[in-house]
This record gives sequence, structure tokens and C-alpha cells, in this order.
Amino acid sequence: MNVLVFDIETIPDVVTGRRLHGLDGLSDEDVAKAMFHMRRQETGGSDFLKLHLHRVVAISAVLRSRDTLKVWSLGDPAADEQEIVQRFFDGLDKFTPTLVSWTGGGFDLPVLHYRALLHGIAAPRYWDSGDDDRDFKWNNYLSRYHARHTDLMDVLSGYQARAVAPLDEIASMLGFPGKMGMNGSKVWDAYLAGGLEDIRNYCETDVLNTYLVFLRFELMRGKLAQSEYDAECLQLREYLQAESKPHFSEFLAAWAE
Repeated sequence: MNVLVFDIETIPDVVTGRRLHGLDGLSDEDVAKAMFHMRRQETGGSDFLKLHLHRVVAISAVLRSRDTLKVWSLGDPAADEQEIVQRFFDGLDKFTPTLVSWTGGGFDLPVLHYRALLHGIAAPRYWDSGDDDRDFKWNNYLSRYHARHTDLMDVLSGYQARAVAPLDEIASMLGFPGKMGMNGSKVWDAYLAGGLEDIRNYCETDVLNTYLVFLRFELMRGKLAQSEYDAECLQLREYLQAESKPHFSEFLAAWAE
């Protein structure tokens, strides 16, 4: 197993918003308000911004390989967006893990594409579709139906829009903690209040839920035997206990036996 489960958190890209809409002179908060208002007018109610107008403030991951289990957020809290996104693609180029996400195909990866484009970040391994490595012709990160990136929401819904479900509800259904104290709609307010560490912690608990759903998926499709699944869950519990971080302790307390 060489798997990288990942999740991102974003805020409005007020620099681009200011440039696109001629909003010079306004504060970041007011630019974001204007962007949300214009988006609600476009959609008839939703203020969820188009993907190229999202700025990445956190990427969290669970890395599971033969000898490693690690849960962390890329870069330190002072790292800028370019460094965080660069670290993500550098890891893929170096280790070529299987990527696992929830809605990664429809949100996380397209956002990362736009941010890598903005910052001029090279990621040849990620973008390879068989030109450099023939194996990537049949299994690459870019094809929706290849396994090198497994979007659990896509796969479990059978790629049917009417069958999709939120991670929070699936995780809770399976006895996992689900959302804990924050959701994506609260990230911008938390960021304005100086709560970047809270955002990173929230992203880490989200990626833990995704990892646990992935383990159950592996059990369901016969990639893990019941004893192996139980061992993976126990290993994660022991890791979170050993880390002794408050948000991990809270996650453990909410994780049903």
C-alpha cells in the first residue's frame, strides 16, 4: 500500500477578484463580499465561487505506505500558497502514490491545477498520460476512471450525480466522527479571524474521515481482509493517541469502537 489521501481548504482569491472586477481600493474582506455577491447573482442563490477563484490555504494528507503512517498538513502555518502546492506536486513526482480523495476530481484537483498554473509549478509525473511512462497510458492521475487517483465520492456513487453523498454523512453512517466544529463555509471567516491553525486542524480531521472511508472501501472490494482492516484501524488509533494533539484526541473520542 502506497496511498496518499488528501484534502484541501480554500479561501477567495481576492487578488484575482480585485483584478477581474476592478475592485482596487477595497479591503480583502470587502473584495470577497463583492465576489460572493456577484456569484449569488450568477447562480440565483449560491455564493460558491468558480474553481479558478479559490486560493489554497491548507492541504492535509494521510500517507500510508509499507512502513509509514503519517497525518499532517503540508508546510508550516507560515508557508505561502506556492510552497504548499509545490510540496504537493513534488511529493507526487517523487513517490507516485495512489491518490485518494472525496470530491477530489471535481474540486480539489481542478483547484490545484489552476493554482499550479498561476505559480508556474512543474509536475511532469502528475500530468503524464503515457508519453513518458507507458504504464501511465492505462493508469494515470488524469483519467476519471483510472485508479491512480480514486475519488471515493465518484466511485461510490457510480459516477451518477443523483447518487452523490456528502463525506460527513457517509463517515457518520459508518461510525466515524464526520465534521467536527467547522465546515467549508466557515473557513473564510476563520481565516479572517486569524484561525489558520484551526483550518489546518479541521482539514486534517476531514482527511482522517476520508482515509477511514477508504479503508472500508478496500474491505468492501476485497483488497483488505477483515483482520487487515481491523489492524489498519488499530494502527491509526495508536498513531493518533501517540501524537497527543487536541484535535486528534477529539477525533478519537468521537470515533465509535
